[in-house]
Amino acid sequence: MILLLEFAVLQVFDLLSTLTFLRHGVAEANPLMRMALAASAPGAVALGVPKVLAVALAVYAWRTGRTRLLRRVNFIFAACVVWNLVVLATV
Repeated sequence: MILLLEFAVLQVFDLLSTLTFLRHGVAEANPLMRMALAASAPGAVALGVPKVLAVALAVYAWRTGRTRLLRRVNFIFAACVVWNLVVLATV
């Protein structure tokens, strides 16, 4: 259960840090998210919908015992959040 909670918290931190750096004029690096942001009026919606889907997939992974996968994905999102914070520190 802790892995699932970590995943959800990392998703929130990723969302908030991404919204913050977008407000500071830093472009989204992910081309799929960049297209979603261009197609959607509020950035929170374009970023939030994939986060909700990601949490649903994480719940599925957790329920089916794919904790190793979830642990790896948590590491990747932790790195993304750190990267966003580094970018914010340099802006």
